[in-house]
Amino acid sequence: MELPASLPWINRLIGLDTTSRDSNLELIEVIAADLRSHGIEPRILPSEDGRKANLLATIPAADGTRAGGVMLSGHTDVVPVDGQDWSSEPFTGDVRDGRLYGRGSADMKAFCGIVMHYVPQLAAARLSQPVHLAFSYDEEIGCVGAPGLVKGIADQGLHPRVAFVGEPTSMRPIRAHKSMNIIELEFRGVAAHSSLTTHGVNTIEHAAGIITYMRGLADHWRANGPFDEGYPIPHSTASVNVVSGGTAANIVPAHTRIELEFRTVAGDDPDQVIAGIASELAVIDAAMKTENPAAGTSLRVIAKAPGLDTPEDAQVLQLARRLGADAPAQKVTFGTEAGLFAEAGIETIVLGPGDIAQAHTPDEFIELEQIRAGEEFIERLIAHLSA
Repeated sequence: MELPASLPWINRLIGLDTTSRDSNLELIEVIAADLRSHGIEPRILPSEDGRKANLLATIPAADGTRAGGVMLSGHTDVVPVDGQDWSSEPFTGDVRDGRLYGRGSADMKAFCGIVMHYVPQLAAARLSQPVHLAFSYDEEIGCVGAPGLVKGIADQGLHPRVAFVGEPTSMRPIRAHKSMNIIELEFRGVAAHSSLTTHGVNTIEHAAGIITYMRGLADHWRANGPFDEGYPIPHSTASVNVVSGGTAANIVPAHTRIELEFRTVAGDDPDQVIAGIASELAVIDAAMKTENPAAGTSLRVIAKAPGLDTPEDAQVLQLARRLGADAPAQKVTFGTEAGLFAEAGIETIVLGPGDIAQAHTPDEFIELEQIRAGEEFIERLIAHLSA
């Protein structure tokens, strides 16, 4: 069986461990060096601490035009493999039974590798519109790098007309997804012996108020909406997913930390939800301070990525169908960077090879047929822009 032409590039990217907690700079330099070898000078956009970077590159139209056109976007980071039982080395691509196994094979180094495989053809083509390549860092921990990428696009005046974010969708167009928001709450109390509870401020008990509030909010959404039946779960969702606090059964806990997440449909405003959480927290903060003025709370937004809601008649969907992705456009519950691009005025959909069900799993894989489908999509795009 003939292997996909882009497989060497995909394996090259899988072989670079870009787990979000680590740097992605080696991968960015590999991509940058290849682009330069084809006469394309990328712009590298480092993170504030310099440990990571986004990359933005433009292949201009035949007439030199650099603004407008089509953007192909992917993230470079992957989730950890810690504690997972793999049948093969996760950071080495392994082809077996018609599949490519490896961390990031589906999410989403296959798409990035396909795009890089076609850089020579893109550079040689007489394009009617420019093609922009956008590679980000830290998507997996809340789309942390993408805002800098959006700023870089604006600073260069590129104004892409449409964008394809190549997350694994089995090459089906995704026109909408929910927002994604992660909030950290900290409760600072006063420790005391458990036989002297009134001398302390119990942060676990006060934190329970927010846990109850979030469950009530989730139950309200489930019962009352707003509803969007295009989603598998047609309403906004919320859950408290991390709680840590306390040191021993006989010590009043002086510190508790909570991480909660919520995802909203278009009918709910994430900023209003955060404001509601902050308001509830203020009530708890005041109650804690009545017990001891040294007690208190804090709220930090760890990640905040907007939802996506691209209209059915958008140009980007028309183009996707022209290029062979003619399945009905869907809505999904998982979040992507697409909403950030849409907020910046770029018509965006999510469309890429692989199945999201394989993302983040041990023995993550992508079907070789999906890689070929991704290659065919890029080939049709080049042909369309060269016509």
